[in-house]
Amino acid sequence: MVFGNRSHKAWLAIGLVFALGMARAEEPAKKGEEYTQAEIDALKKRLADLKEQQAKMTPVGESSNSVEQEFENKYGPDAPVRTREGKLTLGGLVQVWFYTIQNDNVGWTNADVLNGGPGAGFGSNETADNDSFRVRRAELRFTMDIHENVRAYIMLDPAAEADSFPGLPSNQSSLGSGVVNINNGFQTVVQGDDGELFISVQDAGAVRNDAVRTGDGTANRTVHEAWIQYHGIVPHHDFRVGQMLPHLGEEGLRDDAELDFVERSMIGQTAHNYDLGLEAHGTWFDDRLQYWISVFNGAGTAFQTRANRADDNDDFDVVAAVMGRPVWKDETWGSLELGYSIRWGQGGEASSHTPGQTPLDGLNRRRTNHVMHNAYVHYLAGGPVRGLWLRGEYQQYRDRFAPNEVITGLANLTSDPGEFTIRGWYGALGYKLSDSIFGENLRGSSKVLLKNLLEPMEFAFRYEVMQNLFYADPAYPTRRLDAFQTQVVTAGINYYIRGHNAKLQFNYNWVDEESHVDNLTSDPQRAVRDVKNDNFVVNFQVAW
Repeated sequence: MVFGNRSHKAWLAIGLVFALGMARAEEPAKKGEEYTQAEIDALKKRLADLKEQQAKMTPVGESSNSVEQEFENKYGPDAPVRTREGKLTLGGLVQVWFYTIQNDNVGWTNADVLNGGPGAGFGSNETADNDSFRVRRAELRFTMDIHENVRAYIMLDPAAEADSFPGLPSNQSSLGSGVVNINNGFQTVVQGDDGELFISVQDAGAVRNDAVRTGDGTANRTVHEAWIQYHGIVPHHDFRVGQMLPHLGEEGLRDDAELDFVERSMIGQTAHNYDLGLEAHGTWFDDRLQYWISVFNGAGTAFQTRANRADDNDDFDVVAAVMGRPVWKDETWGSLELGYSIRWGQGGEASSHTPGQTPLDGLNRRRTNHVMHNAYVHYLAGGPVRGLWLRGEYQQYRDRFAPNEVITGLANLTSDPGEFTIRGWYGALGYKLSDSIFGENLRGSSKVLLKNLLEPMEFAFRYEVMQNLFYADPAYPTRRLDAFQTQVVTAGINYYIRGHNAKLQFNYNWVDEESHVDNLTSDPQRAVRDVKNDNFVVNFQVAW
């Protein structure tokens, strides 16, 4: 049999003791000779030590509690993965949705009314209101601490490549934009494999390839984050370089597994846009004051995905953010966090100021100062109202679409779009029973059904508004865009099986599109309406 590293020494000691005992047994004791009590106690102690050492030794192929415990400590839950170099930590997230959307066979633009009768050939809502299951996120996360001052992080999400699902909370968003409606459907528009919409004036494949090359289309979206961080070198500061989320607002930055609702708000989705760049982060007073300064490529046009693509001009976007916590983890007053961020940069590039006149190869846009402001407040109550939380965020966004990107109504094509400025905000509140003054009573309740049903629950409510519906202005259809708003009221229940690692979320969204001009009498060139598109969404989630 094979034993542990020190087994041969232990057995040798046992053999010596046994031989010594035999020698003593064979030697006749002298008459009247007695052992002292100290010698007896020493022998007992030595025998006990030998038995304890023997119990720790287990032959290969047999099990023992000590071996199992050692294995569990090394490879069990929450243990880091051992690698040849550095320390690798694995994580992941799976979110599976089921949603059902109120049916309506007409979208926000009433194409049949504009056409003077049925048969316009576009504007149907049928494809956007089908009930469906969906794998919303399938994230794999890898964190490598290769050195005490150097860390790398990669986050992949193959589910992000999907482009056939409608947007939520409103299904009126264009496939390529996610939260805004910039194409109400027109006969000469074709949809590429990447979800973007283009004029069918040339081969669609060639358009897509050229669009991605110039930063107009959507590139591969599997890689979300891939960055290297340097920390512990400059006091109170760390630095990241690679692809990451620019520090804009609060909800857009929050971990996908820790959302209060099934999906981010509309302005939260706008801020949640990965980009390539360099970031410096400072933290002071036990993380109660923090700031971020960074530069990013800023490729693409308004609302487009900025990740995994080359820059389309020589300019970079600058992002600056600050966050303060005047009250933090106080048993009586709770926690209060305030933040503000701004993104500023220049987009577009052309050899002529006016699109269509001697354009550069593949890029024909006016120079644009695009700016995004986000301000937010987050409060976690303490004292007798602990378990209550409040969030609110405001966003202002200024940008410009690419030429011919927006088509509305009957061939309203914005060939030379002007700049737009839109606004949005949300307010949310919730009450988590497990953190409340009732949580301890629920956990200790003898009524098992009541305890298991109520204690893991959290009730959440959100009201949000965003100007996300665009329509060409009747007076200047080729240049000016009018923005209309969508209002969404969301009521939700979160059921925490194991915190955010295993939970169920149930949301009902009441959706209201702005429609004060809804017939030809009020506006002969534009007919928009409130769509019947309220929806119910369930999120099944596991994170690790």
